[in-house]
Amino acid sequence: MTTRLDAGPDLAAVQRHTVRTLVVSQAVGAVGVTIGVATASLLARDISGSETMAGLAQTCQVLGTALAAYALARVMRRRGRRVGLVAGYLVGATGAVLAVVAGVVDSMAVLLTGAVLLGATSAVNSGSRYAATDLATEEHRARALSIVVWATTVGAVAGPNLVGVGGAVARSLGIPELTGGFAIGAVVLVLAAGWVWVRLRPDPLLLAQEAAGVVPAARADERGRSWGRFVTVVREVPAVGAAVVAMACAHAAMVSVMIMTPLHMEHGGAHLEVIGFVISIHVLGMFAFSPVVGWAADRFGRSAVLVAGGAVLLLSLALCGLSPEGSSWQILAGLFLLGLGWSCATVAASTVIADRTPIEARTDVQGTSDMAMALTAAGGGALAGVIVGVLGYPALALFAALLAGTVLAAGWVTRRHA
Repeated sequence: MTTRLDAGPDLAAVQRHTVRTLVVSQAVGAVGVTIGVATASLLARDISGSETMAGLAQTCQVLGTALAAYALARVMRRRGRRVGLVAGYLVGATGAVLAVVAGVVDSMAVLLTGAVLLGATSAVNSGSRYAATDLATEEHRARALSIVVWATTVGAVAGPNLVGVGGAVARSLGIPELTGGFAIGAVVLVLAAGWVWVRLRPDPLLLAQEAAGVVPAARADERGRSWGRFVTVVREVPAVGAAVVAMACAHAAMVSVMIMTPLHMEHGGAHLEVIGFVISIHVLGMFAFSPVVGWAADRFGRSAVLVAGGAVLLLSLALCGLSPEGSSWQILAGLFLLGLGWSCATVAASTVIADRTPIEARTDVQGTSDMAMALTAAGGGALAGVIVGVLGYPALALFAALLAGTVLAAGWVTRRHA
């Protein structure tokens, strides 16, 4: 793509090129995000010697996502999507390397530091889905967003199933078996960063700002802060506030149950390969059907899909709560539907935010909402280990069901204020 801003680019052509570029980066980068999901809680347990501490690694990764979402949004506001996405991938690669070091030196502090940095990669995924909407028309916005979300399927499903390969890599390098996946993740995240740096030209956000006659923040006399601009938009557009709440609750429900499922299965004697397979089915539900979800959001409305997402989440949590320890059809179906419900809620809510937010505040609202989503999930993840340790896995499913009910309520609010 050689189109230049001063040559009056074809926005539709740039949009197609942007989506193709993001599809590849998402497919590659998702391996780095998910390859450690099936083993992170197990590595934390082995290092700390406590099952109640097992959820801390994933919780810190989600916390890192929150911090990175806010920081990268500020970078994107001033420098565009390209610089922000590349920075996030490289920070995530550094975190993956630290996770390997943590396993070698047996340090929980190093593992948690690496997990925080690795969280930047999830923030990049969120930023990528929004980048796909910068130049999209309203009638195709949900589909553009959902195609990029779908691309995550390739790496996200492959990641947990590379547990065996990661073990072989770890043995060849002489490092702990559970750190092999992180070593692979570091390499693929660097590759994703290189792809975005070379291919994401022109920058879709800067081009959208120029097309709308908005002065880019890097050249503007900025007044106020990102948080203030976020609050202003939420106050003036209630549907945006409801969408933020829906995304936060759906993500918290999904994360809290997902991170403790490997332990629930291991307690019943499930092998690592079986655990990895169940997690991959969960990730399949999260991403594989997102183009259908996006089509439905464009066809039937964002609110209808958001309500449907809350209902699917409730069904999934009922199945998870009834599942016995080890491997079972209930845990397999429950984890798949947990991912599908998350997909419906996330695609629909994200599109509401893209639809209703003015371009001059776009990255502020998107970054702050993703920060809120990640912080809520971090809180849920922190409670997950305690709840399972004290009350058991079914109690965790009940806790997550309360969050799913909030998603339903938020969907009705977006319908009222459509």
